Amino acid sequence: MVTAIVGANWGDEGKGKITDHLSNTSDIVVRFQGGSNAGHTIINEYGKFALHLLPSGVFCKNVTNVIGNGVAVNVDELDKELKMLKDSGIPDPNLIISDRAQILMPYHILLDIYEEERLSSKKFGSTKSGIAPFYSDKFAKIGIQINELFANAENLKQHLKNIIEVKNVLIRHLYKKEEIRFEEVFDKLMYYKEILTPFVQDTSNFLQNAIKDNKKILLEGQLGALKDTDFGIYPMVTSSNTIAGYASVGAGIPPYEIKEIIAVVKAYSSCVGTGDFVSELFGDEADTLRKLGGDCGEYGATTGRPRRVGWLDLVATKYGCKMQGATCIAFTVLDVLGYLDEIKICTGYEINGKVTNKFPTPSKLSQSKPIYEVFKGWKCDIREISNYNDLPYECKKYIEFVENQIGIPIKIISNGPSRQSIIYR
Repeated sequence: MVTAIVGANWGDEGKGKITDHLSNTSDIVVRFQGGSNAGHTIINEYGKFALHLLPSGVFCKNVTNVIGNGVAVNVDELDKELKMLKDSGIPDPNLIISDRAQILMPYHILLDIYEEERLSSKKFGSTKSGIAPFYSDKFAKIGIQINELFANAENLKQHLKNIIEVKNVLIRHLYKKEEIRFEEVFDKLMYYKEILTPFVQDTSNFLQNAIKDNKKILLEGQLGALKDTDFGIYPMVTSSNTIAGYASVGAGIPPYEIKEIIAVVKAYSSCVGTGDFVSELFGDEADTLRKLGGDCGEYGATTGRPRRVGWLDLVATKYGCKMQGATCIAFTVLDVLGYLDEIKICTGYEINGKVTNKFPTPSKLSQSKPIYEVFKGWKCDIREISNYNDLPYECKKYIEFVENQIGIPIKIISNGPSRQSIIYR
C-alpha cells in the first residue's frame, strides 16, 4: 500500500513527526519533491533532529529511504546530514537515490542570493537554498542529472561548459559579480560523484517492484499546498509542486497506486516567508504563540527565522485538503493551545463586502479579511493523554468542529513533540 503524507497549509505542519511515527510500520519512505530549503523536525529516542533532504524514515532500521527523481539534491547538504546522523550514534540509514534526480549546484545558491540582493525590498523571502534557479534549469533543460556523472566524461564537460557560459553572462552583466570557473565546478561534480556512488540506482524500478511485492510505502512531501507552484499563493510559493498528485511523478510510480493521502493540518497557522496570510496574529498575541508553539518555539528548521503565526484558517485549510485529495487528516501541535482562555478559528473571508468560505485566487488574498468563530479554551496540559475520550470536552469540541467544517476525518492527533505523543481516532 502507498500512502502520501503532505501538508495542507504553508508547510511546517508536522509532516516529519507523522512520517517518523508511521515509519515504524513501513518498509519504504520516499522524498519526492523539494530540496534543502525546508526542514522536518523530528524528536525521538535518539534526540532532536532537523532533516532537510533525508527522508524521515532514516531513524528506523527496517526502512529503505529513497530520494526520488523529483528532489533537488544538494549533495553538500546530504553529506552533512549523513555525517550528523553518524556523529549522533545513529546506524547508517538504508538509503538509495534516483539516478534521474538532478543536482543542485553551488551556482544555483549563488544565483538565488544574487537575485534576492537585486530585488532588495521586493524580494520573495527566499531561503537562498538555490531552489528557484535549480528548478528553472531543470525545466529549461540545462540541469545535470545524477546519471550523467557516471556516463561519458567528455559529454558531461561539454554540457557543463554550455551551462557555465549562460550563467556567466547573467552573473557578469546583471549581477556584476565574479564569474564562475569551469574547473572549479567540474571538480565539485567529481567530488559529488564520490559521495553519491554508494547510493545511486533506478529508484522508480525499485519502487514499482516493491509495490508488486506488497511493501508498505510512505511518500513524504515538503512544504504544503499553499506553497505549491500552481495552486499556492503565487508568486510567494516554492518552485516545485507540493501536491500529492505530483508524488507519482516525483517518485516514479503510477498515480493509481497511491491509496491513502494524509493531509497534515496544524491546530493553528504558521508560515515562514512573505505572502498574504489572512489569519495572521501580531504583537503580544503572536509573540506568545510563537514562543510556546512547535516543539521549541516557532522558528524555521532551515533558516532559524521566526515564523509568522495566526489562528487556524479553515478557508485555506479546506482548500489545501481538497487540492491534496486528502483521505484523512493528521491534526498536529494541538497541545500548544492549552494556555488560551479563548481560541479563534477563521471560518470565512470578507472580500470587498462579500463573505465567502472559498479560498480565492492570489490576486484577491490581499483584500481578504478574516471572519472568526470563538471557542472556549481547555486550559490544561494534554500531552500525557493517549485516548481521545480522555481529552477535555472543549478540546474535543474544537477538533470536531474543524473536522465537520473540512469534511474529512481527523484520524491522527499529535498532542506533543515526541514520537509517542499520538492519539488515534
